[in-house]
Amino acid sequence: MTYTQSDSTANATFVRPGVFFINGFSNIPHAKYYYVFLFVVYAVTVFGNSFIMCTIYLARRLHTAKYICVFNLALSDLCGSSALIPKLIDTFLFEHQEISYEACLANMFFVFHFMNLQSLTLLALAYDRLIAICFPLRYHVIVNNTTMFFITGVMWIFSVTIITILVCLVNRLSFCQSNVVSSYFCDHGPIFRLACNDYSINNIMTQIFFALLICMPLLLIIISYFCIAVDLLKIAHGGDRMKAMKTCISHLMLVAVFYLPILSVNIAALMKSLHPNARIINNSLSQTIPPMLNPIIYTLKTEEVMQSIKELYNRSKVNSITERNMKFRKKKLNLTPSDHCVNKKKQVVHFVPLNIAVS
Repeated sequence: MTYTQSDSTANATFVRPGVFFINGFSNIPHAKYYYVFLFVVYAVTVFGNSFIMCTIYLARRLHTAKYICVFNLALSDLCGSSALIPKLIDTFLFEHQEISYEACLANMFFVFHFMNLQSLTLLALAYDRLIAICFPLRYHVIVNNTTMFFITGVMWIFSVTIITILVCLVNRLSFCQSNVVSSYFCDHGPIFRLACNDYSINNIMTQIFFALLICMPLLLIIISYFCIAVDLLKIAHGGDRMKAMKTCISHLMLVAVFYLPILSVNIAALMKSLHPNARIINNSLSQTIPPMLNPIIYTLKTEEVMQSIKELYNRSKVNSITERNMKFRKKKLNLTPSDHCVNKKKQVVHFVPLNIAVS
């Protein structure tokens, strides 16, 4: 174990480890099958989120405020999974469990940043649905592309600021005993609990940030859907009510897929002591499964996306046929005169001798 030691004082010595040892899946039997499963999850996540981003970029009908949010969610899912799963597989499957101190903090930053962006983006989508249903006549005035770009930028700045503070607070800790992290990545909680000096500020800030970035968005989403439900009850015609509800189904599914696993794991940990292996498996699934399911839910449950995919497919089909016809015409026009003569049958002239009688 390598340590970097600072100037010693009379009472204590500040110690920073050169590396951390990630020990999360070491005691789980048949863990290699789980790594294969995570690889499949990552492949589906990359394909699905790349597909939904390309669809939004290419389909002009999806260039709206709502789909700016959906694009941001897909980007967050893709980047979050890329920050977590490849490193996890490399760490445990190929036994590269040592990670430098700086790389560990960088891994911690990106994993938590993109996870928090997912939470904040779901809140922005709830705001979009609230304005669309409760204030339909003013929707395009209140929620336009400029507004949504601004909201997205604020979310990124807010998340980066919060997670930077959280990661920087780790730098004030001294690790003089162990550098073994009982998690599957450079998790904030298991790392700051390894410190020898007082880490109460880290514990307090973790709870505050969890409340700000997970609990508060969920609470605001619940309040927004309560307002939507009240407004839907005022609609007299049942068909109009169902049509408005259908626009919320895909978002509600995304909210359930993201928040329920996180909350269930944390509530279970508070109510009883979870086995470390159960905690690690549950946490890893709650971070890897939602990014895989989000593009599938939005593709299958959103009529606009399905219609756009069909239009793009038909357009590409027409373009390929047109391109093939153009190539054929170009090839036909480029034929030389001699080529035309080759294809013609040769004309044979038969000379018939004339018998002229001389008198």
